[in-house]
Amino acid sequence: MKNLYIEQIRERDWVDSTFLVGDKTMAMAKNGKPYMTLRLADRTGEVEGRVWDRVDELAACFEKNDFINVKAKASVYLGKMQLVVQELAPVAEKDVDLGDFLPVSERRVEDMRAEFISRIDSLTDPALKALMQAFADDREFMRGYCVAPAAKAMHHVFLGGLLEHSLAVAALADDVSRRYPVVNRDLLVVSALLHDIGKVDELRYERSFDYSDEGKLIGHIVMGVEMIDEKIRAIPEFPPQLKMLLKHMLLSHHGQYEFGSPKRPKTLEAVILNFVDDLDSKINGVCTHMAKEPDREGAWTSYHRLYDRYFFRDGSAQTGAPATQAPPVSISENSLASPPPKAPEHTRGKEQPKRGFGFTLADQLKGKSLDLFSVTDKEKE
Repeated sequence: MKNLYIEQIRERDWVDSTFLVGDKTMAMAKNGKPYMTLRLADRTGEVEGRVWDRVDELAACFEKNDFINVKAKASVYLGKMQLVVQELAPVAEKDVDLGDFLPVSERRVEDMRAEFISRIDSLTDPALKALMQAFADDREFMRGYCVAPAAKAMHHVFLGGLLEHSLAVAALADDVSRRYPVVNRDLLVVSALLHDIGKVDELRYERSFDYSDEGKLIGHIVMGVEMIDEKIRAIPEFPPQLKMLLKHMLLSHHGQYEFGSPKRPKTLEAVILNFVDDLDSKINGVCTHMAKEPDREGAWTSYHRLYDRYFFRDGSAQTGAPATQAPPVSISENSLASPPPKAPEHTRGKEQPKRGFGFTLADQLKGKSLDLFSVTDKEKE
């Protein structure tokens, strides 16, 4: 059990604790002296570590994704906590609990699985309900679906992040469908639950968050469509048009070609999915960025590179990042490998495409025809 977590570190603290090495970079100072920059992590966040002395000797002791015990002095530099490392030593994996080192959803896995089953039970379309039940009964899929993060860096970057994000998007989709009765509610909710399922295999999340070879070469959108296609083949008389519409939802949920979307949304439900997915991911991304700097002075956060801006925080809103108070969870925890309980009758070589805040609906429509059914030259190809 770790004795000190990153969220507990304050300026001028003496730190003696174990961390997971998320990254390791060797560099040369202006005076020609080598130094090493480390990205140290535990389940409550990340902190930068700097090694200025005995660099070559200490660098030979460990590699990226290893566990190391660090003795360091904490200081705030440019608004961010930094550890000036004096000593470090490798720690064997058998001596650590992996749940201490990867961020974990604040929500209990059992609660999220129950909500997932509840969403399935709420469906009225028999074909879509059968499809979702097929995924719920797939023990290997459910284990990955409950554990995987939603992304490597953009949003919901913690164990259980994929399921938490999918449930949030499904809840938003359900809200929209109640406001607009013309929407096919079951199709929208099912696509919300399944839109990112390819990330179960696209991402690696055993020690750190990274992409698998398949994820780099194919990507979660196509992988998710393949997973759906496989399940549908085992469902007799699944309506062909419904299958086509559901696949389109996944293929278009990134909204634009430049965001890695093979197709743009061309049904009402696909348009809605694109926006509610983007909404939830941005809210989580901004909240997480704000919560990473509890010691930063002033009302403004540091610059967010992916969103290309600073954010104002006046202290009136709670911006706690997910996973800071979550109990330790091991990836091999038995409860994650078990099939979800049946609820009572009544849930690429490239990183995630950058989705800057500047790309609003108005920006998307700027200079374009408002006729959703017009055919562009690109689409004629």
